[in-house]
This record gives sequence, C-alpha cells and structure tokens, in this order.
Amino acid sequence: MNNQQLKLLSSFNVDPLKLSHRVVLAPMTRLRADPDDSPSAMMVEYYRQRASKGGLLITESAHPSYDSRGYIGAPGIYTDQHVEAWKKITESVHSKGAQIFMQIAHDGRQSHVDLSWGNAPIAPSVVPYETTVLTQNGWVPNSPHRALELHEIPAIVDSFHKAAVRAKEAGFDGVELHNANGYLADTFLQDGTNKRTDAYGGTIEKRARFSLEIVDAFASVWGADRVGVRISPSGRWGAISDSNPEATFGYLAERLNAYGLAYLHVIEPRVMGTETINEGEAPVASSFLRKIFKGPIIAAGGFDREGAEVILQAGDADLVAFGRWFSSNPDLPGRFLHGHPLTQYVRDAFWGGDERAYTDFPEFAA
Repeated sequence: MNNQQLKLLSSFNVDPLKLSHRVVLAPMTRLRADPDDSPSAMMVEYYRQRASKGGLLITESAHPSYDSRGYIGAPGIYTDQHVEAWKKITESVHSKGAQIFMQIAHDGRQSHVDLSWGNAPIAPSVVPYETTVLTQNGWVPNSPHRALELHEIPAIVDSFHKAAVRAKEAGFDGVELHNANGYLADTFLQDGTNKRTDAYGGTIEKRARFSLEIVDAFASVWGADRVGVRISPSGRWGAISDSNPEATFGYLAERLNAYGLAYLHVIEPRVMGTETINEGEAPVASSFLRKIFKGPIIAAGGFDREGAEVILQAGDADLVAFGRWFSSNPDLPGRFLHGHPLTQYVRDAFWGGDERAYTDFPEFAA
C-alpha cells in the first residue's frame, strides 16, 4: 500500500466533521499562555502551523474559571479577554481550511492554593495524592485538597456551560470535555477517587452524573454533534484508578450513545501523560469501546503512522490523535503522506518555555 492509499490519509465525513484526513492534533498542555491566562501570540502561531486543509485540531485544556487551574501558563476561557485572544487562534486555523475544537477542563485536585486565591484544590472526595504543579514559584508539590459540598457542584457545572458559550463566541467548531487523566470530571467517574455516598457517588450511575451534566450543558449550547468527550480507561496519570474500569467506562460510553456526539476520544492506557509505560503494547481501550460506542472514536496514546493505520484498518477507531510527534512536526499529515522522516520531539520544552522547540520546528525541506 502506498502512502496515498493509507486509510489514515483518507477523508472522514460525519457531521459536523468533514475532514480530508484522519490525523488529529491531540490536546497537549504546553503552558505558554500570557499572565492573564489569555492565549499568547506564540500560541496563535503554534496552532496556525499545525493546521492543514481538512484537518482537525483539539486545543490544550482551557479552564472555565480562575480557580480551576492547575498550572501557570495554561489558558483560560472565563473572561471576555480570553474570547478575543482565542479568536485569533480560530481565525488562523480556519484560514488554512482546518477545524478546531476547544478542550475544557477543571484540574481538580491537581492544583495549589496559590492558583486559587489561597483556597484548597477540590475533588469529589479526599483521597491523599502527591504530584507537582507549576505556580508563580515554579514546580511545587500540590496542595492538600478538600471534598466538594453537594451544594457547590451546580456552580461548577455552570462554569463549564459559560465556558462553552465563550468558546462559541471565540469561533470554535465544537468543544471537548476533558474527562481523563485524573482531572476533576475523571475523579468523579472513577471509584478510586470518588468515595461519596450522595447523588454523585457510590454506583456507576451516580459517579457518571457529574460528567453527563457537563455534556448536557455543552450540548445545550452547541448541539451534541459538536461535543466530544475525552476519557482514559485504565489510565494512571493523576493516580487515578477504578475497581472495574470495563464496567465504568462501558456504562459511560453506553450513556453517551444517546447524545449523538461528535466523537469519543480514547487515551490508550499504554501511555501516562507524555510517557509510554508499556512499550509495544497493542491498543486495547478503543477496541473494547468500539463494541459499545456507536459514534466516531478518536484513538490517542503512543501511535506512529503504522500503528495508526493498523487501528483504523481494524475499524477500532475512525481518527487518530498525535501529540508528541505533532509537537515537533507541524506538517505531520504531509510527512505521513510523502513518507518524510520525522523530527524528534524535545521533552524539555513540553511544559512551558518560549518559542524554542515550540514554534521553530520547520516543515520538511526536500
């Protein structure tokens, strides 16, 4: 099979996605927003470079409120200034004939008091957890978190609704709920972090309630066919866990069928953040969920061109998201098409920095 015959490079048309290839820019935390959490000029150039005609881009997480942040340098979508800054990105991406979805996330317990007016990070339950987060004082241990009171939850869901409205005002083509990697929505869903006994905890149905309320909020603004959901079944980032991930994520996928979503975005458990932890392991989460979820599936996590082609040919995914390789190859779909070598990514520049190893990667020169 020559490169032109790769399914990875074939068109994919399911409203609203009318794509000329199946190579998706994965959401990546790059931490280069301006001090007020507005997308920076660097970010405009970064997304412009990675837009290709008929391609789909998903942004790094945008935060729906000031106190939902977990890292300095991550962008927000909670002020009018943020809307105006994001418009520059959507306009630059659309000028190249691509579509772009905004990922929206509350970082939950992966945060610090310095990022939220001195208030403790929040989670569905208190389950001791240690990581490092980026504050004005550099990388520091996260702060101890507290459990949300029942009466506080509607306001958080409403912050996602308001963020979806602002994303629409900024010119995006849709929104994605970040329900993965141990951030707030994920900690509600999985029983390793949700020990509640009220309407948001205990049974799978109750643990999924928070996520589904946000999907409802997004769909009320966009229509469900312009909403995606990202999940990480059996993932370990953020010290997340579940006693029966097949039952939990199978239930969520079944419930999401009723919406007619744009896509379900599945992170394979062979990766943890930017690290491949099970080298050579075949993707398993997408193939499991393919038997349940009836809409488009984006597979992510540890894919190269050959691996992407395998999962697409097997029918276990419809699109494949690339993060690390897209970070250093802004023309990644073109390199796949022509069989050009890939530029190695630079791990030291993943989380924060300037233009170096961010917007200075050239397109391939024959």
